[in-house]
Amino acid sequence: MFKLSVILFVGAIVTLGKTVPKADNIFRKSFKSLHKDPAPPAQTRANVQTLSIKQRLDHFDENETRTWNMRYMANDEFFEEGGPMFIYVGGEWSISPGYISGGHVYDMAKEHHGYLFYTEHRYYGESHPLPDLSTENLRYLNVKQALADLAHFIRTMRQEIPGMENSKVILTGGSYSATMVTWFKKLYPDLAAGSWASSAPLYAKVDFWEYKEVMGDSIRLAYGEECNTRIRNGIEALETMFEEKRAAEVKAMLHLCDHFDETNDLDVWSLFGEISDTFAGVVQTHDDGDIQRACKTIMDGADDVTGLTTYLLKNWDDSGNCNDLTYNAFLSGLKETAYNGAMRQWIYQTCNEFGWYQTSSSKEQPFGSKFPLPFYTTLCADAYSSNFTEKFINQQVAKTNDFFEGLELKVDNVYMTHGELDPWRAMGLQEGEQTTIIPMHAHCKDLNSIMERDTPEMRASKEKISQLVRKWLAE
Repeated sequence: MFKLSVILFVGAIVTLGKTVPKADNIFRKSFKSLHKDPAPPAQTRANVQTLSIKQRLDHFDENETRTWNMRYMANDEFFEEGGPMFIYVGGEWSISPGYISGGHVYDMAKEHHGYLFYTEHRYYGESHPLPDLSTENLRYLNVKQALADLAHFIRTMRQEIPGMENSKVILTGGSYSATMVTWFKKLYPDLAAGSWASSAPLYAKVDFWEYKEVMGDSIRLAYGEECNTRIRNGIEALETMFEEKRAAEVKAMLHLCDHFDETNDLDVWSLFGEISDTFAGVVQTHDDGDIQRACKTIMDGADDVTGLTTYLLKNWDDSGNCNDLTYNAFLSGLKETAYNGAMRQWIYQTCNEFGWYQTSSSKEQPFGSKFPLPFYTTLCADAYSSNFTEKFINQQVAKTNDFFEGLELKVDNVYMTHGELDPWRAMGLQEGEQTTIIPMHAHCKDLNSIMERDTPEMRASKEKISQLVRKWLAE
């Protein structure tokens, strides 16, 4: 899933007096990690086909006649006439065969003689509606268009695949695509028999300060309060150094490039935002032992600052070159309009639909106070258009909640799962019969097959969705 922080760090080396960017920069590395396809590894040699389907550029404007080819993957190894469609819905990543050649959805498709599909979201992966990512072209990138793509996909498969005319549909999504499969049941209730939403945020919010609070809680649960205390003290010490005009010490500790400007708020916000996001990476993607290993590195330091900076440099894969942690380093990359990963597209969606900026607004978290909301809203305006003012972003987010009903949404036949350690659960439904919180697990960690190493709670949740799918298909 999904990480929405927006600081790009382009590492650099100094050669003959000139600053030269590293090939792989810190921000892109962390962004890719947090927005990668969360699919389980493939468990079979089944023949997964990669195909495409023609989609309208704008489903809601009859005068817009342009079309484009949406990529999807298909696996028919279990399909028998009349069997259901199991569709994994892609989010802000490039699709891969894993979800339809292994994992719990694959196992359920085998049980029910289903046809497996994996659809790719417009503007991500290799599904390019328009030649570039100019701000003008990005206006066709929004969740309503993507849900209409999915509706067209279902109707087309029923028409074109023999034996699928009356097939029921089971949707599965993780992170943003979990949001999509939930909202799909609101807009197109007759097209899907049921949806499994793993780690779905449903409430759009500009200042998502709760994310950092849950991060701190998760570190406490996995390791102990002493790790949070050391992180808090180390970050406070770095903030104090800037306030006391000791920026040169911070630059030396973190191997910052000389042109980092400690008098520029945007540079300082970029630095502390990435420090926080480095911890978001280990918490959100946590597998058993990840948080513990990070905390051990931090606690092994001789003091708070040494423990913190040692961990950061290790995580940033520092090799003695300077790290360009400036705002302009991010902006220059984000403004590039060629297709190159998912960063420009996803951040556009946050500016235009969701917000979800993981700020330092709360004092009940250990990651400091120097990545406030104005950093993210300034980024929207600088990267896309001056029209993206804070007022405009708030209006767009309010429209999203008004349309999809936020946490007041009522939909049938949707099962929602969250990991207890996952910061995204703060924006999702966490109570009720259709929701399960899985203790000591993080973001989208329940999509693998039922396994012996599953905790009792994880196994029970997987068995529950299996039972629900049987029920939905029998209705």
